[in-house]
Amino acid sequence: MRWLTVFLGIASRELLRFTHQRERFFAALVRPLVWLFIFAAGFRAVLGLSITPPYQTYVLYEVYIVPGLCGMIQLFNGMQSSLSMVYDRETGAMRTLLVSPFPRWFLLGSKLVAGVLVSVIQVYAFLAVAWFWDVRPPAVGYLAVLPALMLSGVMLGSLGLLISSTIRQLENFAGVMNFVIFPMFFASTALYPLWRMRDASPLLHDICAFNPFSHAVELIRFALYLKLEPVALAVVLVCTAIFFGATVFMYNPEKGLWRRR
Repeated sequence: MRWLTVFLGIASRELLRFTHQRERFFAALVRPLVWLFIFAAGFRAVLGLSITPPYQTYVLYEVYIVPGLCGMIQLFNGMQSSLSMVYDRETGAMRTLLVSPFPRWFLLGSKLVAGVLVSVIQVYAFLAVAWFWDVRPPAVGYLAVLPALMLSGVMLGSLGLLISSTIRQLENFAGVMNFVIFPMFFASTALYPLWRMRDASPLLHDICAFNPFSHAVELIRFALYLKLEPVALAVVLVCTAIFFGATVFMYNPEKGLWRRR
């Protein structure tokens, strides 16, 4: 019961912070909608194709862009959660949390899971809006994609926590995030198929293939259409273990870079 009380306390704090920052929800929702309505529409105009099935652009919208934008929401939310970690560290709240008798992996994991729950809410809100844009995967897919969203959210959130452990000042956060978010998003399969990357640049194809965000997007994409991508699942699990393990190590005041000087 004590462990459950601690988890609920951390999770409720994250949810209250999310509900009090309404602009955070709208920003997370508007960003992928802009990509869906403007970028994808412009891409359709360049191709000169219709969005009506069974044309190619319909597949571009529903199978590629929408799952990729779901991954974008989780990527930005993971980085946003890491921003709150930097802020809590500057105010002393994180140090108060880490000196509790509970292990660091549980405290960090509780904060991570709470952030993932917030990102899942944002993803489902985006899928609800996309449904009115004639992006309608199988009804069961909305439930089948939930485990994929949780796993990908944990991986991206762990990466954000790992990055936050190396940032000492809140002012340095924006530059580091831009250096991480945009390369991960554009050098991935969020907007384009991987096999098309080989035609453009073999080097870019290899970068996209080794990008963990690409595998997170593929896991979401296949799960949304009731399929399982074993390679993407394995990569997401391995990267989650590596990122979270490194995060626990880095947030050790005696061993990590976060130690007091």
